[in-house]
Amino acid sequence: MTTIAVTGHMDLTEDSVRPVRDALDELLKQYANGDLVGVSCIARGSDSLFAEAVLAAGGRLVVVIPSQDYRRSKVKPDHAPLFDRLVEAADEVLVLDHETADRQAYEAANAVLLQRADRLVAVWNGRPPTGKGGGTADVVLDARKAGLPVEVVWPDGAARVG
Repeated sequence: MTTIAVTGHMDLTEDSVRPVRDALDELLKQYANGDLVGVSCIARGSDSLFAEAVLAAGGRLVVVIPSQDYRRSKVKPDHAPLFDRLVEAADEVLVLDHETADRQAYEAANAVLLQRADRLVAVWNGRPPTGKGGGTADVVLDARKAGLPVEVVWPDGAARVG
């Protein structure tokens, strides 16, 4: 059994979605023998693409929801159907005790991802942390400090909005 967590950018451009999804599908192919557990916060963008790729590879999905109010306060209407579908498809859903989706909740969720994982997939452009905490680069640095193998996925054509 291999447990892989994901961190990644939420703000992928529309043209980035297909190359990122293809790269994730290719990466997870090696685990398609039923030994895969994917751990994701299923946020918009990379987290949800990874969760869909885990399910497509026949893996089991573990969803980590950062706070009690996350679905209501942070999931936008255009992402809600996919979010709900992924929650429904998950083998396990962990809703953290934080009442509000804030930096502490996100950092706690990231800590759970890393505790549960054998390795981390980072859909990441390689840029350093912004200093705000809880972002993709921060999770990559934390994983590396913990000795977790990190696989960076950033295919040609991938870009962030803005």
